[in-house]
Amino acid sequence: MEPNLKGKLYLLPVMLGDNDPNEVLPVTVSRTMDFINDYVVENSKAARKFIKAINPNKVQAELNLFELNKHTEEKEIKNFIKPLLEGKNMGLMSDAGCPGVADPGAVVVKLAHENGIQVVPLVGPSSILLAMMASGMNGQSFAFNGYLPIDKSEKKQELKRLEKLSFDKNQSQIFIETPYRNNNILDDLVATLNPNTHICVACDITLPTEYIKTATANQWKKIKVDLHKRPCIFVIHNMK
Repeated sequence: MEPNLKGKLYLLPVMLGDNDPNEVLPVTVSRTMDFINDYVVENSKAARKFIKAINPNKVQAELNLFELNKHTEEKEIKNFIKPLLEGKNMGLMSDAGCPGVADPGAVVVKLAHENGIQVVPLVGPSSILLAMMASGMNGQSFAFNGYLPIDKSEKKQELKRLEKLSFDKNQSQIFIETPYRNNNILDDLVATLNPNTHICVACDITLPTEYIKTATANQWKKIKVDLHKRPCIFVIHNMK
């Protein structure tokens, strides 16, 4: 009797913005998507647009999409890997960048491992890694911290904690913010951090409007840039 072969879960990177996929994605991504019709995605509309851009000949009606986002109930997620258990290959994609990193898709990857399913990560743009590469800070030791607290007092405490951590461990600290709060968070960084602490702002990475700059908190006081509603990564480091 033939063994019950399981499919593979392919982790598919997506562009970081509305640009030509050929500029940032290797051909491996499109070749892989040629033979996959089942996907776990954050947003079905955005996923279909991406699939069409990568593979315009793909028949959209044949696609089977499972949505995984803040509205997804936990009990639904176990059903997402059913095609894999039936021997079909599946793709996992975020709305932007690499799935499983600062992304809800990590729970599906965990499920795949628990069920003995092979996970295949494909190369693509990660805003976190690209920002770290371009920051000039410590690429030997860094940490991603997600979002900072919204409350003003809690945010200030967290920034001071991350700044101290960066100094004590010589570890660069990375975080993100909701795009419409970017200008405010930069003001908070300048006002809260030590004047000599380095701040990197990496905005619109891989896009024609890309802006990446590292300067001290004191130097940022004289720099004028509008970050409103632009995807940004922030890196700080109080260097010894």
